[in-house]
Amino acid sequence: MRHFLTLRDFTKEEILEIIDTAIEIKKDLKAGIYKEQLKNQTLAMIFEKSSTRTRVSFETGMFQLGGHALFLSNRDIHLGRGEPVKDTARVISSMCDMVMIRTFEHSMIEEFASYSRVPVINGLTDSFHPVQLLADYMTMVEYGVADGAIVAYIGDGNNMTHSWLMLAAKLGFELRIATPKGYEVNRKILEVALKMAEESGAVITQTNDPKTAVRGATIVTTDTWASMGQEDEKEERIKAFSGYMVDDSMMDTAHSDARFLHCLPAYRGQEVSESVLEKHSEIVFNEAENRLHAQKGLMVWLDKKRER
Repeated sequence: MRHFLTLRDFTKEEILEIIDTAIEIKKDLKAGIYKEQLKNQTLAMIFEKSSTRTRVSFETGMFQLGGHALFLSNRDIHLGRGEPVKDTARVISSMCDMVMIRTFEHSMIEEFASYSRVPVINGLTDSFHPVQLLADYMTMVEYGVADGAIVAYIGDGNNMTHSWLMLAAKLGFELRIATPKGYEVNRKILEVALKMAEESGAVITQTNDPKTAVRGATIVTTDTWASMGQEDEKEERIKAFSGYMVDDSMMDTAHSDARFLHCLPAYRGQEVSESVLEKHSEIVFNEAENRLHAQKGLMVWLDKKRER
């Protein structure tokens, strides 16, 4: 049995297998073919952080695969209200076939997985957002920009940046990260990525100059400057991130065929300009749709790895 907590736990070949599975599932769906590969199975979705794309994509995906999804907020279950994580994990995993958790502390999902009898999927923690990176890379493959990619990430050193680090280090492409001083990526996570990059051939660089990172890049991506739980820092962060908005002038320094990606929600006029987002809206909203397909591919892949 395998869990999906970070991309660090997967080989390059396994990541590409999941992507290939997702692409095939998407082709079938577009052709009106529904294969009930998870028929009669139940996915427990635990949300300590709210979400649009995560809930809709997992719930819809499980339905399309012939199963059922349960939405469980922290108001609906005892988790975090007196019952230890390990007890909740034992109970839920005895009744459901798979669990997806979207929460704050990464240690919580690690503890849950260590006591779970079924696969656990990280729907987002403060440290990592690996399901989003599956959708991002799937989109890159579909648009023919995965091979030889030079990815520039502009913005906060957050869970998205950490997940880009894991993906680049595993798959071996070039990743340039530009963050303001004081908002760099977690040093321990960076050290892990650099160690993995020695084997894969990935080129990973950090800078405080977004223009340096974007110059010649084939993929430019960003994320909100203030993630969920950081609302009190919003005004301070807007000042700190001055000059980090991905606008037309910044995109003009990227490769002539560069694509822009955004995990959404996008705050126009902050991390990205209205014109850049609208100019690249086709790929950005295909990227959002691919959350559905990538996660279906992941769930099918994890189910096949289970011992029964």
